[in-house]
Amino acid sequence: MKEYRIENDSMGELKVPSSSYYGAQTMRAIQNFPISDLKFQDSFIKALAQIKLSAAEANFKLDLLEEKHKNAIVSACEDIIEGKMNDQFILDIFQTGSGTSSNMNMNEVISNRAIELLNGEIGSKKPIHPNDHVNMGQSSNDVIPSAIHLSAISTITNNLLPNLEKLNKSLLKKSEKFMDVVKTGRTHLQDATPIRLGQEFLGYAGQIQRASSRISNSVNELSEIALGGTAVGTGVNTHPDFSKNVCEFLSKLIKINISETDNHFQAQSTLDTAVACSGNLKNLAVALMKISNDIRWLSSGPRSGLNEIELPAVQPGSSIMPGKINPVIPESVCQVAAQIIGNDTTISIAGQSGNFEINVMMPVVAYNLLQSIELASSSCENLVDQCIDGIKATENGPKMVTNGLAIVTTLVPHIGYDKSAYIAKQAQLENVTIKEIALKETNFSSQELDKILNPESMTDPKSAPNVSLG
Repeated sequence: MKEYRIENDSMGELKVPSSSYYGAQTMRAIQNFPISDLKFQDSFIKALAQIKLSAAEANFKLDLLEEKHKNAIVSACEDIIEGKMNDQFILDIFQTGSGTSSNMNMNEVISNRAIELLNGEIGSKKPIHPNDHVNMGQSSNDVIPSAIHLSAISTITNNLLPNLEKLNKSLLKKSEKFMDVVKTGRTHLQDATPIRLGQEFLGYAGQIQRASSRISNSVNELSEIALGGTAVGTGVNTHPDFSKNVCEFLSKLIKINISETDNHFQAQSTLDTAVACSGNLKNLAVALMKISNDIRWLSSGPRSGLNEIELPAVQPGSSIMPGKINPVIPESVCQVAAQIIGNDTTISIAGQSGNFEINVMMPVVAYNLLQSIELASSSCENLVDQCIDGIKATENGPKMVTNGLAIVTTLVPHIGYDKSAYIAKQAQLENVTIKEIALKETNFSSQELDKILNPESMTDPKSAPNVSLG
């Protein structure tokens, strides 16, 4: 068997490996873009194949494609969707900005697999032509942005949103468990009025719930796709009912309602929806970094730090210091957050790189957007399984409350700000508690001060004693 076959594209002849299902245009792109080892994610390849399958069904319904040709194309697409031909999609992310190389890579693989199923000769383009049949009614300019949307929807709905819900539930569970733990609040990294450890975790859960809601809204926007606009949004060379029918088939295939955009010129000349989705992922990353850094600080020590919570010990922390355990899971999440924030910058730059009727950075947007979704999803799940679920509260937080200076705040309605500030300053200078100085500087009894300076009442203003300045 020959190692290669000769194929033709519009630029001439090219040697193509005999064992490959891709053809001349893919081979030319392999030669043109030896840039990196970054390839499109499987989810993007799957979405692209789903579009081609639905397009074949739509063109058959519109009497534009013979049934046997449609069936062969559909079967080839199903092989790709099932991941059986992933080794045929090897093009670099850093390629033609429209993603035409990858669109043709898909067209050629489907064409040759369909030809094989019909007992034809691979590479002959007969009876299934990659452009005339597989790409019928389409352009890279509307297919690639549509594939970006579909693959993002898939990874968000199947992976990210369930794992965000898992994280939210874990944080809420810890919030409930820790609600009786009263500790010192902190603002500017300095002591502030008391707060419950459960209230801090309730805040974390609120961040995740709201980030999840924003990302869910992105799914609604991503479900509107550009398909049907072909080259520049006018729909040249496509049946007027093509996109409507493709969306119907896609919706059944992926079980999410997909619709044709009502403004093809916007949908093809911009990547605004992808940019907005990335922004919501960045928002999640910021929340994850805040939560993870708080957890790192709260678990710092164990002897010389805050040590208010104890994290599960998952691995030795040092190659030189025996017994050291580090907060490696939150550290991992922080690194993921940094990557997502960086990806968002890339996507923002790419999003503004459209000229007239097309954006010319679609591949890098697809890669970075999907990477952000996948990283966020896996890190959230790992954070729950190896960190949040196993967190324990220590006695250190409650022990530090009575020594805190900020509990003087509840004296302000009784004696005024200035006198309260003096008491706090003296307590710090003498290294004693607020109560000890207040007993000397006010007329309140020990029992009255216990009631006024009760840390638990400070965490729930509704339960605090009624007071008036006087």
